[in-house]
Amino acid sequence: MFAVHGILLGINGVSPLKYFRKVWPVLTFAFTSRSSAASIPLNVEAQTRRLGVPESIASFAASFGATIGQNGCAGLYPAMLAVMVAPTVGINPLDPMWIATLVGIVTVSSAGVAGVGGGATFAALIVLPAMGLPVTLVALLISVEPLIDMGRTALNVSGSMTAGTLTSPVAEANR
Repeated sequence: MFAVHGILLGINGVSPLKYFRKVWPVLTFAFTSRSSAASIPLNVEAQTRRLGVPESIASFAASFGATIGQNGCAGLYPAMLAVMVAPTVGINPLDPMWIATLVGIVTVSSAGVAGVGGGATFAALIVLPAMGLPVTLVALLISVEPLIDMGRTALNVSGSMTAGTLTSPVAEANR
């Protein structure tokens, strides 16, 4: 997903290398703190001071990204777990109807995930039973969960900063 963010930035005329250099301290904090919510002040500061995003857009992107726009925690992780667990109970994870159901459930459940460390585990605990999958198999990943959560949180924060950076020129053009 970091590559997707870089591609989106590049397509829109923003140098991905310069962007990631400017936001590196925020991503590092997000990585070590494992909290999208705790990263909001640094996120807004990086967008306004380093990236030139207006404060109103930066504040909205950071807060929205920490609650609903969690592409790493609320989107990828529960879906990935569901796809990994499904074959163990005899479900074909490549069935188009199953995938459509999974996408729908993950989308709805992502709105309620808190931007705190371990939030994705709770999202998975919503998605797996809704898909008819056992929750007990998730216990195997609990030991490495903090390491996975670090990367997911940095991804979430990068997503909100990318959204603010890409939205800013569009909003300014429509004024």
